[in-house]
Amino acid sequence: MEIRPILSSLRRHRTAAALIVLEIALSCAIICNALFLVSQRVEALHRPSGIAEHELLQIRLGGVGKQTDADARSREDMAALRAIPGVTGVSIVNQVPFQRGSWNTALANTPDQEVPTLNAAQYMVTPGLMKTFGLKLVAGRDFNADEYKDSSVLEQATDTNGMTGSIIVTESAAKKLFPDGGAKAAVGKTVYMANIPLTIVGVVERLTRPNDGNGEWDASMVFPIRLNYDNGGFYVIRVNDPGQRVEVLKNAVAALDRIDPNRLVMDQQPYDDIRRDYFASDRDMIGLLIAVSALLLAVTALGIVGLASFWVQQRTKQIGIRRALGATRGQILHYFQTENFLLATLGIVIGMVLAFGINQWLMASYELPRLPWYYLPLGAAALWLLGQLSVLGPALRAAAVPPAVATRTA
Repeated sequence: MEIRPILSSLRRHRTAAALIVLEIALSCAIICNALFLVSQRVEALHRPSGIAEHELLQIRLGGVGKQTDADARSREDMAALRAIPGVTGVSIVNQVPFQRGSWNTALANTPDQEVPTLNAAQYMVTPGLMKTFGLKLVAGRDFNADEYKDSSVLEQATDTNGMTGSIIVTESAAKKLFPDGGAKAAVGKTVYMANIPLTIVGVVERLTRPNDGNGEWDASMVFPIRLNYDNGGFYVIRVNDPGQRVEVLKNAVAALDRIDPNRLVMDQQPYDDIRRDYFASDRDMIGLLIAVSALLLAVTALGIVGLASFWVQQRTKQIGIRRALGATRGQILHYFQTENFLLATLGIVIGMVLAFGINQWLMASYELPRLPWYYLPLGAAALWLLGQLSVLGPALRAAAVPPAVATRTA
């Protein structure tokens, strides 16, 4: 089929054609970016934490008034929690993956380095965290007993000169600190937190940071610093059967209450709830973006159907003449499909430019990554298909017009 008659017809209906092109362009630009944003949110929803999520419970306590000897009371608490049937591990930590707040610190390869090598999440833990969290050690070792320090003692220190320590880092952090080596190469190396030298004694496969506000997701380090329930620490309990989490949590709260009924349980929940709450806004955003995209596609489809139906009605005589001159139904159908394809193609080309423009704005305003190129052909294919399906009904009605009926409309 020749394109020239189609272009000539479109020039006579410039306003209507321009509206459809603009509608398709806006749909292409928005849908390409919406698909990209949805994929980003879906990826976040499935991001691994590195811990035994389905087997963990969390309990936060708060004391009434000043707590005396919270370190000793915390040790008593952990002993009682370990004695509960079904519990396989108990630790006190300052944070867990996928929570709103985050303890972070900068690490450098040299003490006089002006720009730190990376920003890492700072986990402070009691002995046994590797088992409680279910972390996978890929190089080095766990902390020795003599490497643990009480946070209450460190808080009283007035001078950091001469301080040293041991840390365990994630594989991602190790590669960032020592890009020329692997996880094994990082073991035994010294890094610096301000002027404090820290020796890497082990590397774990993954321990996701609490949130993504301060750096790479998997850049974390673990300090052998014992917190207590009154200075930022809380209890993490691991069970051997996820089906017993509700029962174990109830028994754990009761055990802590028996030890000291004057303390308040500020929070008690399975870790699954923590992760679900953290990503609630992402799930809402996915639903919103999908709904907006579906609505936009529906409006675009209705616009194409309406315009095509109008043009069929306007061209009834022209269609009849073409049928009388020997045009087949297939040729009439192909005419309208080609016309729609040309309009959609022009709209898609403009939409691709708009899509990159919107993405540049999102990158500048919300620190989103660049829109990958393959979202453009995906959006184009969707709109081409939508256009062909939308114009099919009016095109079939046009192809069904008998030559005699079309002539009587003259």
